[in-house]
Amino acid sequence: MPVWFRALTVSGLILLGAQSVAAADPTAVGRWFTIDEKTGQQTSIIEITQTGDVLNGRIIKVMPQPGDPANPVCHKCDGPEKDQPYVGMMILKGFRRDGDEWSGGTILDPRSGNVYSSNFHLDDSGKKLLVRGYLGISLLGRTATWVRDE
Repeated sequence: MPVWFRALTVSGLILLGAQSVAAADPTAVGRWFTIDEKTGQQTSIIEITQTGDVLNGRIIKVMPQPGDPANPVCHKCDGPEKDQPYVGMMILKGFRRDGDEWSGGTILDPRSGNVYSSNFHLDDSGKKLLVRGYLGISLLGRTATWVRDE
């Protein structure tokens, strides 16, 4: 077998191995259903995207509950989100990977207009995202479970 062919084969196997490792690396990038804690109903779909090493997420669909407006707007928000529709709104901003979680970002609750420090991580299956929002320290917060839209 020619030397160049062996080198090509070895480098090809190395590339395949690297791609396999990358594919096995869990990511929060994708679409996620938010779930109402009280009713268990899906309330929205959030799409998390990555730019460089930063994750952000925006609302791409709202599933209004009985009595909710069909196209809600953020009346209680400040800044550029004030009176803007939920759909299209960037609610997750500035998350960076830190081991098995993403942290350093904020999450906006468009119902209240509040912005919280936040972090999130995948469960062992990679199908649930545990999103924690808090004021001050993480112990003083709340965790919501989002489900991957497959």
